[in-house]
Amino acid sequence: MPAKTPMYLKTPTDRRGRKLRLRDVLSGDMISPPLGDVRHSAHSSDRPPHGGAEALTHRAVSGCGVQCHRCTNFNFVFLQICVRCARSDRGGERRTRGGPEEDQRRTRGGPEEDQRRTRGGPEEDRRRREAKMKLNIDGLLVYFPYDYIYPEQYSYMLELKRTLDAKGHGVLEMPSGTGKTISLLSLIVAYQRAFPLEVTKLIYCSRTVPEIEKVVEELRKLMEFYSKQTGETNNFLALALSSRKNLCIHPEVSALRFGKEVDNKCHSLTASYIRAQRHNNPNQATCRFYEEFDAVGRQVPLLAGVYNLDDLKEHGRRKGHCPYYTARYAILHANIVVYSYHYLLDPKIADLVSKELAKKSVVVFDEAHNIDNVCIDSMSVNITRRTLDRCQTNVDTLHSTIQNIKDTDAARLTEEYRRMVEGLKEANVARETDVYMSNPVLPDEILKEAVPGSIRTAEHFVCFLRRFTEYLKSRLRLQHVVQESAPQFLKDIFDKVCIDRKPLRFCAERLQSLLRTLEISDIADFSAVTLISNFATLVSTYSQGFTIIIEPFEDRTPTIANPVLHFSCMDPSIAIKPVFQRFQSVIITSGTLSPLDIYPRILDFRPVTMASFTMTLARTCLCPLIVGRGNDQVALSSKFETREDIAVIRNYGNLLLEMSAIVPDGIVAFFTSYIYMENIVASWYEQTILENIQRNKLIFIETQDAAETSLALEKFQEACENGRGAILLSVARGKVSEGIDFVHHFGRAVIMFGVPYVYTQSRILKARLEYLRDHFQIRENDFLTFDAMRHAAQCVGRAIRGKTDYGLMVFADKRYARADKRGKLPRWIQEHISDGSLNLTVDESVQLAKHFLRQMAQPFRQTGEGGEALQTGEGGEGGEALQTGEGGEGGEALQTGERGVRPFRQVRGERGVRPFRQVRGERGETGPSDR
Repeated sequence: MPAKTPMYLKTPTDRRGRKLRLRDVLSGDMISPPLGDVRHSAHSSDRPPHGGAEALTHRAVSGCGVQCHRCTNFNFVFLQICVRCARSDRGGERRTRGGPEEDQRRTRGGPEEDQRRTRGGPEEDRRRREAKMKLNIDGLLVYFPYDYIYPEQYSYMLELKRTLDAKGHGVLEMPSGTGKTISLLSLIVAYQRAFPLEVTKLIYCSRTVPEIEKVVEELRKLMEFYSKQTGETNNFLALALSSRKNLCIHPEVSALRFGKEVDNKCHSLTASYIRAQRHNNPNQATCRFYEEFDAVGRQVPLLAGVYNLDDLKEHGRRKGHCPYYTARYAILHANIVVYSYHYLLDPKIADLVSKELAKKSVVVFDEAHNIDNVCIDSMSVNITRRTLDRCQTNVDTLHSTIQNIKDTDAARLTEEYRRMVEGLKEANVARETDVYMSNPVLPDEILKEAVPGSIRTAEHFVCFLRRFTEYLKSRLRLQHVVQESAPQFLKDIFDKVCIDRKPLRFCAERLQSLLRTLEISDIADFSAVTLISNFATLVSTYSQGFTIIIEPFEDRTPTIANPVLHFSCMDPSIAIKPVFQRFQSVIITSGTLSPLDIYPRILDFRPVTMASFTMTLARTCLCPLIVGRGNDQVALSSKFETREDIAVIRNYGNLLLEMSAIVPDGIVAFFTSYIYMENIVASWYEQTILENIQRNKLIFIETQDAAETSLALEKFQEACENGRGAILLSVARGKVSEGIDFVHHFGRAVIMFGVPYVYTQSRILKARLEYLRDHFQIRENDFLTFDAMRHAAQCVGRAIRGKTDYGLMVFADKRYARADKRGKLPRWIQEHISDGSLNLTVDESVQLAKHFLRQMAQPFRQTGEGGEALQTGEGGEGGEALQTGEGGEGGEALQTGERGVRPFRQVRGERGVRPFRQVRGERGETGPSDR
């Protein structure tokens, strides 16, 4: 069950349910405590006779750690003192009811008043600013390196601790921009320090390199705070791990453009047989950084500290060690490892990198809303006719190489045959640099078996590969679509070419052994035969959860014959199941996981906690609008039947045109697919809508080319910075929708044109929907809607990246007004959708947007309504903050910044006033709420 929100995190109300401010509480107004949080029974004799502030003082808040700094009682606390002490304090009345004169005295009281406010002069003021927070989370002391904590962060850490206590798995949804990363790190690091034998390692998985870097920087800040507070030197080792492309410091290798080229070149310099050749041939090129690491680096491990990718590269240059292999070696004894999903979910990589990690580890999958697709992609294989042609060339090359070795070094092949008889485990004892890709699926008991006789010798194995390749070529000559299961495929191949299941199962490992025996340095040249071998192993290992679809045409080019064989994984739990079984706790978290219950079903695990947290806001800084009609009352939709409708396209253009005239700075628009975007933009051009839009803002378009998209993003941000304003036209499920944050003025409005359903005529999708229905009882429409709404939420969520941010979320499709669609949006978006924002016309949405933007432009004083939600530290942009006293071990208390409230200021842009951006105060910083 979800934890009750502690009393001090709930806003007190009067008898009519209205929120009360501090002055109301101190004046004795009657308070209705939130339901379900009364600690006394209705018939308790010691319950106070009234429901006012005195009643609250009798309720101890269990587990919250909030104490009055004067009487040390656990009472309802404002400004570090409880209500009872505040009333007895003569200054308390003056602080809350002083009127204009008292307000003026507080802000302009001269040096004496200024010194009284700082309570001890500059030294005390400095000490108080340096003191961050120490929290009591259900009995666990947690260090939090910020001046305040949001209510949802506290609740999030509480649920996270319960998950770790239960040694189980959890699914936690928390809005973007509310400090999810630092909450995770603070709680788990505190747990590691308190229970070092229970949790030995944190494995933090993120999607992209920039996100990995952000996590490491938050971790660095946390460790520095620990050192300041405890006075102890940091004994934790935390590091990031990425590919060779991001870590290599070899001048020649790092200059290569693509990751596969870097991997291949690195292998050609570091393989054990390449290094052995150097003894006979001094001119043989090797990597001096790996040589130094191999000689010295293993004996001198990384010192305790926090290392991002640049730190590892700098360490490598200073010591002369290879940063990539230094990190690979260090993760075995590191306390915290931050790397990509694929190091755990892709079996071909996980078996190399993560095989030795301890069971008592906590695994966190951050931004995990798309984790099921990552699992499926890691286990799927696509084979085209071109792949088979390259494989045929690889097989011929292997055959000629074997013939050459038989003439020059036959003993090498004889030794390999002996190892094959003893089993694959013995045959595959190789140096770390020799293994290019691991076989994902064979368990240890199979690896100990002897290799089947039909593929033991190198020549027999090459003949086996040639036969298998010819069979696949014959299957691709079909002129009609074929769909079959793995057992049906195995039966057909046995009937036609007499290939049994067992040699197919050993195919991937046998190929790796042969490549090492032949001392092949350019492994990338043999990627085609490696792919075919992996397919052979997968199809012979799994009898369920996969399907084989052979299509004579690709979906993109239905008129051009280009046959393709899809070996598609239907069950994402196959890839992630070893992770759940192997590690103590796995946390799946993101800002868009709703509905939560579908992830445990499709990933086949039982979580001990599932919770969704909302975003507490001092002001309503997000405005979702559902536009269902044009001004001519034509229904707006991206359904297939209306995609060519000129009226719908025109109304979509008018919506973007009207929004471009009123929204400052940046607008991001998302379409359901690249083809749909191209058709609409072409139609807008013919109707001169684009020309009218460009009078307001510049237009940039995301393409499928990564370099073009990066350039468009750069120019988009430049146009927003100089005041011209810009619109970025993007695609749901594209690069922009997943990995780019449009902070503050870069994304003042996000428009989602249509519902981003996946292409429903795909045979692979149909097969997956059938599998989900048969095995997990998930109906087709439920999954399609869930998938579309999580991507729509991910797109519109680009607009809000923190509590000091604000933006419009425009859903331009009538279907969003349906309850079944809205119900699958995250809770923090749903609660801001009112009946008045459903099924709007374009004009109505523009009027609501104007009203919202006008509200956001007003100077904002965070006292009064809900000020506990938007918190900044002392000297920042002001307002109330959830903050502890100086260095205390307690929890949060509502506290006003020492330097008072500072309203948002306006700045003038090149094209007039832009009243929406924040600027740094004299002593303040931009709000850390974007963490």
